[in-house]
Amino acid sequence: MQENYRILGISENASDEELEQAYKTLKAKYREERFLEGEAGNAAAKKLTQVETAYAEIKAAREQKKGAESSDFDFSEVEALLKAGNISAAQEKLDNYNDRNAEWHYLQSVVFYKKNWTNESKKQLEIAMNMEPTNKKYSEAYTKLKEKIEFTEKQFKSGNTDFGGNAAGQPAGEKQMGGDACGSMMNFCTTLCCMDMLCSCCCR
Repeated sequence: MQENYRILGISENASDEELEQAYKTLKAKYREERFLEGEAGNAAAKKLTQVETAYAEIKAAREQKKGAESSDFDFSEVEALLKAGNISAAQEKLDNYNDRNAEWHYLQSVVFYKKNWTNESKKQLEIAMNMEPTNKKYSEAYTKLKEKIEFTEKQFKSGNTDFGGNAAGQPAGEKQMGGDACGSMMNFCTTLCCMDMLCSCCCR
């Protein structure tokens, strides 16, 4: 991490405002210089990449530290409500938090998942992972959710099922005899596994 601060030309004790100012100044400088001819342009492009990476890593580390040190982030009530299946009350509790750390976004992801809003759930997990890149719970939940979304999209695009779970070409509301049972069971099992994973993670 010391190397990241060195790249930005600031100390580790620099304020968030100083961090932002150093980043913006260097970013503007190297963005302009990268269009220079020859080695000068190549060097500036490399410097710009280093600046972007250093800034992102410092921001992530600071956000993680703030989340760990903050005593205001007690999500035990939200976790209890989710475990009890009271989604509306859990959402209401989450809405009352003004400062939202990585765990907040993770729990919001669980709420969205329980509402079957998988894409919104995925976005919240991505925010949580960006804020805490080393958090294994978030990354494992994201992998499982992404697999579920990809599986569902694959099934739909292949024509095996429509949005109602029926075989392609079948009128809505009619069940396919025999052949559709396996596909439906796979979807059901996949959903149960993913829900179990998310719920158990959030209530550890």
